[in-house]
Amino acid sequence: MNETEATESWYSRGKAEADKGIPYSERVVGIGIVVVCILIGVYFGAHQQWSTGFFTATFGITEMIMLYGSVIFWIVTAGLEGVLGQRLLSRLFDTFGGLIFAGIATVWLLVVFPFDFAYFADVLPVFLRFLVQWISNDIARVVMVLGIIVYLGAAIYAPIAYKFVRTKRSKREE
Repeated sequence: MNETEATESWYSRGKAEADKGIPYSERVVGIGIVVVCILIGVYFGAHQQWSTGFFTATFGITEMIMLYGSVIFWIVTAGLEGVLGQRLLSRLFDTFGGLIFAGIATVWLLVVFPFDFAYFADVLPVFLRFLVQWISNDIARVVMVLGIIVYLGAAIYAPIAYKFVRTKRSKREE
């Protein structure tokens, strides 16, 4: 390793690696995630606006922040990477707070559970309701528990991955 590389910070090395670009297929996935998350946000917003009964009386300001904040987390992360091509910023956001917030938000929503999935299909046109009509409160709880496991696992994995990538880059540069 030369003297210049030794004085570079992990951030500048990571930025240089990220600046190499993101493969087209990964950017398409990121854009797809942004579109899906916007649709999910609009779907939940429609339930709230039209008072369908999907959100119960326990759905207050805190629950709104947790639900919509998680959707915004995915939009920001996928948008940084897929739309703007900023992988490093996306990973930093994931590592330093985004995943932890999403995990805590999902735990909160699971404990409070301010939903009634009997009304989940009500904002869809009648001919599309079969797509989500089968989702019950119990199925939603199982999906939320799986989400918590994934979020918390990713929150542990992300900083460890940074460390391993840094070590591997250092050895490769030597």
